[in-house]
Amino acid sequence: MFLGTQRVNEAGHLEIGGCDALALAREFGTPLYVLDEETVRRKCRALRAAYEKRYPSSLMLFAAKALINMAVCRIMDEEGMGLDLSSGGELYTALRAGFPMERIYLHGNNKAAWELELALEAGVGRVVLDNEREMELLNALAARRGVTQPVLLRVAPGIKPQTHSYISTGQIDTKFGLGISTGCAERGLAKAMTLPNLQVVGLHCHIGSNIMGLDSFEMAARMMIRFAAHLRDTVGVVIEELDLGGGVGVRYTADDQPPSPEDYAEAVITGVHEEVEKARLPHPKLLQEPGRAITGEAGTTLYTVGTIKDVPGIRRYVSVDGGMSDNPRPALYQARYSALAAGDPLAPAAEVVTIAGKHCECDNLIFDLALPAVQPGDVLAVQTTGAYTYTMASNYNRFTRPAMVLVRDGQAELIVARETLDDVISHDVVPARLAKTCCCCG
Repeated sequence: MFLGTQRVNEAGHLEIGGCDALALAREFGTPLYVLDEETVRRKCRALRAAYEKRYPSSLMLFAAKALINMAVCRIMDEEGMGLDLSSGGELYTALRAGFPMERIYLHGNNKAAWELELALEAGVGRVVLDNEREMELLNALAARRGVTQPVLLRVAPGIKPQTHSYISTGQIDTKFGLGISTGCAERGLAKAMTLPNLQVVGLHCHIGSNIMGLDSFEMAARMMIRFAAHLRDTVGVVIEELDLGGGVGVRYTADDQPPSPEDYAEAVITGVHEEVEKARLPHPKLLQEPGRAITGEAGTTLYTVGTIKDVPGIRRYVSVDGGMSDNPRPALYQARYSALAAGDPLAPAAEVVTIAGKHCECDNLIFDLALPAVQPGDVLAVQTTGAYTYTMASNYNRFTRPAMVLVRDGQAELIVARETLDDVISHDVVPARLAKTCCCCG
């Protein structure tokens, strides 16, 4: 399975963005996150075009929790995207990158006062309120500054899509938003409208992530428009903006069949148009928040093979120099991946192996992967690691987090430096009573 600009070059090696994968591993070391810039830009343009031709009053927001650093923020700005941010840390990154604040929507189910202060100081376009406590806190902070902050209200539509329970977020039993069926959403919106330093402009929902079918997306769109009509009739508010979240799936393996941008847009927008006409509502500005769908398939992680262990009659373990510290998704919710032998990706499969990490856990990245015979020192390329790997990486077992390079037209540029061992201990503090001269310092 080749994705994006991947191909086999004249040397017979895997090439990404015109760069030889083995050369990347030699120059930058492994594990290494490789981000294919052309694929990221192509995904942005395809999603924007699919929506804008069907619904001109729309804005595509990149869900930065999938992958955020300052270089990615710059690419999203150049592609005319907005940003869906989930924390003060993500907001600070966007600020330092010079991203236009009017295209930022700040989310989060438990925003701290400092995060809301930062949002107000920066002048973010919208704050998406998750609960009544946030309404009161944001209103007080905005009043202190003498400003009125435009807000959306996050609601839970009561839809449970076909995806892993850990990334299903739109059902009633969720920490996110106010439930429609429980009446909490209507009461919350009515309260927000009474707060003088909040301007309620719209609604938001997000039903989950890595969803392959379209039915859930269309159902959510229809339900949200019906709820907007109900609010018009009961509370007297006309919704100006409708943010339907993201969550469309990507290809992790050859068996995955995610919907195309065209089919995705058609299903959602058909539902919006039909329900708006039935309710005789004005068409709201429509927002979407794809994250994984933009960067997922654009990412590849390169590893170097180390120990190979046979359990006779049961399994062959091929261990690599990373694992759950640079990609926790298999350990968290049994995420599936595919991989190629970067030195000869077209070689026929010779064995079925399990790709194991090197952490002190049952740290297996890929079970039952068909590969050509590999040896210690070979480079493996794990596909579709451009979302929720770097952003979820850790220093478990005191591993250093990998570098990330941006590749395009045969050029590779460092956009995240590899951590050093000194970086890992840089925030350790030893109380004076425990201090002693260490063996390495003399």
